[in-house]
Amino acid sequence: MAWFYLILGGVLEIVWLIAMKYSQGFTKLVPTVTVVVALILSMWAVSLSIKTIPMGTAYAIWTGIGAAGGALAGIILFGESKELLRLGSIALIIIGIVGLKVTAPE
Repeated sequence: MAWFYLILGGVLEIVWLIAMKYSQGFTKLVPTVTVVVALILSMWAVSLSIKTIPMGTAYAIWTGIGAAGGALAGIILFGESKELLRLGSIALIIIGIVGLKVTAPE
């Protein structure tokens, strides 16, 4: 279950980041509330995961999911740059996440 919670926390990182963009500087109520709720749930999920997953591994994976997912969401939802170097950098983050998962003690 710890890995489920960690991945859930990472996905919620992406949710609050997208909601923050839509909140327009916290001037829109629904996206602002979504930011707060998703952020709290994301931290809660990660707190459950670090009961068994090493803290450094969990934090790196959690933020990596958020960073890669946020960058991909920017490309898909907001028309941000699809430059090859940018896509390669996102791929490196994903490779790092997979590497940390594979080498993490069970």
